[in-house]
Amino acid sequence: MRIVEGIGIGVLILLAALALLFLRRVVIARQGGTIELGVRLSTMVPGRGWSAGLARFAGDDLRWYRIFSFWPGPRRVLSRRGLSVDRRRSPDAAELLVLPPDWVIVRCVSRQSPVEIAMAERALTGFLSWVEAAPPGESTPETRPYRYRTN
Repeated sequence: MRIVEGIGIGVLILLAALALLFLRRVVIARQGGTIELGVRLSTMVPGRGWSAGLARFAGDDLRWYRIFSFWPGPRRVLSRRGLSVDRRRSPDAAELLVLPPDWVIVRCVSRQSPVEIAMAERALTGFLSWVEAAPPGESTPETRPYRYRTN
């Protein structure tokens, strides 16, 4: 009888954890301005290191939340100030195992470090508009917030 109770408690804990992950995603998405976004957390192995998540535009910040995390806050925050788009490319063969084929990988350079993000082609238009939409007086020729090369 104790085995059945232990299994029941284990299943209950598992269901509660899944419900918590689902509710966290709903709360993030309800705040508006969200897109599905993959971020490359590690570049040690070519084509690997991608993590799925949701990103939310919040003023001058793009806040990225991992899908499979219980942490309520964003894992990474990209500030529009000082962010520039270096290049865009299609996923290579190894990346197609973890990213949808219609996604685009964008390499951005910020004040902290370079970062690679992946998103759907239709979300890229909104992202590029957000990067370009700096407040008046914020963009100078030396610190242009957006430059774009196709490589």
